[in-house]
Amino acid sequence: MKLLIKNGTVIDPSQNMVERTDIFIENNKICKLGKNINEKDCKILNAMGMIVSPGFIDMHAHLREPGREDAETIAAGTTSAAKGGFTSVCCMPNTEPAIDNQSVVKFVLEKAKKEGKVNVFPIGAITKARKGAELAEIGDMKDAGIVAVSDDGNWVENAALMRRALEYSEMFNILVISHCEDRSLSEKGVMNEGYASTVLGLEGIPRESEEIAVFRDISLAKMLNAGIHIAHVSSRGTVKLIREAKSRKIKVSCEVTPNHFALTEQAVKGYDAKTKVNPPLRSEDDIKAVKNGLADGTIDVIATDHAPHTVTEKEYEYNNAPFGIVGFETAVGLAFTELVHSGVLSLSQLIEKLSCNPAKILGFETKGTLKIGADADITIINENKEWTVDINKFLSKSKNSPYHNRKLKGKVIATIVGGKIVCKD
Repeated sequence: MKLLIKNGTVIDPSQNMVERTDIFIENNKICKLGKNINEKDCKILNAMGMIVSPGFIDMHAHLREPGREDAETIAAGTTSAAKGGFTSVCCMPNTEPAIDNQSVVKFVLEKAKKEGKVNVFPIGAITKARKGAELAEIGDMKDAGIVAVSDDGNWVENAALMRRALEYSEMFNILVISHCEDRSLSEKGVMNEGYASTVLGLEGIPRESEEIAVFRDISLAKMLNAGIHIAHVSSRGTVKLIREAKSRKIKVSCEVTPNHFALTEQAVKGYDAKTKVNPPLRSEDDIKAVKNGLADGTIDVIATDHAPHTVTEKEYEYNNAPFGIVGFETAVGLAFTELVHSGVLSLSQLIEKLSCNPAKILGFETKGTLKIGADADITIINENKEWTVDINKFLSKSKNSPYHNRKLKGKVIATIVGGKIVCKD
């Protein structure tokens, strides 16, 4: 298939490019970049007034399949991701059964090949069944197609086991993603610990449950000179720890979700379980620190942590409802509204955190860039398009979002995967 994208403003941080130009795609690859490209027998997409970006990569999401197809499937989840502008999705291993062996990895990849709308990259478990007792077969899973390992949802509490995981992962050149949460401090908590949790009568999750775990994992990375990626940063203390680690050349990277720069703990006041997420929504001070961390480069990536749950599950009382918010279809709008239009990040900085940086951290050499020869994964955005979130129009099977009726500015207009338009507004 041939596709010619005309008249768009191409923003590609991998090439330091901000330029109105055309892109010609053939055989799933980017073949030409330049002004006034003319090609015969090709589909033309006019991107006048739009931003043309490397395809966005979500390096932290939950597709729930296998095991929880009532909440999400690979087919529905990737359709939702495409609508949100994501051309690649890395799916976490807390499925049922967990992605902890070759057979489950192959199942996910085969299912994604048949039914997926976007690229799907499985993340394998660090430990068998994510129980934190015994390492999973990381090498076998790497051979089967995983791009990282994580026990997301659980922290690997045993420091010696985590050390071995980092050592093995270095051998296999694979990323370790850590869900940092000391459960001895957070076990019964359901929201951020502080004045708001006291007033609401809800058990709190202190920042220290995250920060203590982050400190240990950074210390292990330093000791081994190994790389580690910290998932869903939420506290000011964590941002400070990572900033200091980077200044000491420790090989640490990290991500933040839109939930942790777009909402505070005050959103919990109505006891709506759609606001229940782990790590919890924090304070204004934490949001300020997160935004500063995004601006100065401490925080490398924006990832959704798309976490679908059924309507019934989220109708439980706050203490008993599961943690999680769906994120594919609101992430870009929230990022533009809260970060670009408020002056926290430039367009190039935001696109870098949604495309180039995830690709670099995961080792995706032909993604996260619009260089000639790269995969033709492209996201097209109208940065000034105003719209209102309507959860009833989500393409995800689940609707557990606290952003219903929120007005946003910045919308995905088209998502292109391998040169094929998979979603168009």
